[in-house]
Amino acid sequence: MQEPENTLMQIEVVPATTEDEPVLANLLELYAHDFSEFSDLKIGVDGRFGYEPLPLYWRESNRFPLLVRANGDLAGFVLVRQGSQVSAADQIWDMAEFFVLRAYRRHGVGMKVAHDVWRMFAGSWEVRVADNNVAARAFWHRAVSEFTVMRAESTLAEVGGKRWQVFSFISNAPSHNSSDAIGISLSLNRKT
Repeated sequence: MQEPENTLMQIEVVPATTEDEPVLANLLELYAHDFSEFSDLKIGVDGRFGYEPLPLYWRESNRFPLLVRANGDLAGFVLVRQGSQVSAADQIWDMAEFFVLRAYRRHGVGMKVAHDVWRMFAGSWEVRVADNNVAARAFWHRAVSEFTVMRAESTLAEVGGKRWQVFSFISNAPSHNSSDAIGISLSLNRKT
């Protein structure tokens, strides 16, 4: 992989198909490795962290797997689900997992991807961030603040013994070709 240039990159967020499941599984290993610094994730005897809920993203209609591409190259993924992991409210969009490869960080890729995803799924949102992940908290504070054009506020919540900072906000943003992505993703989720 080549180092991304500091010029403008074309960033795409596209629905992941069932054929992309192995790609997402591989990316989830990189994500888990990065995230293990902030959580008690343990690697299995097979040398993999694994991500048990991954197949559900093609079986359940409230889950949406997305791939991120920068200038056509794989740059990360986003897993979105509907249903709050904090309050259990059904109509809340949840940023279940969000990952940008290290080579694309600090180039504006994550910010653009987050904003694009929030445009794709208008409505009430929650973004949970591990309380001890200071860099991620700063990123999400900035991302939510820029998206809503208001100072983002988070609340501390404990879910399943884990402490999270939770950013809650509403996306009223008009979609820009995003409804097409949701339509594709919705139809992918309904195919088994």
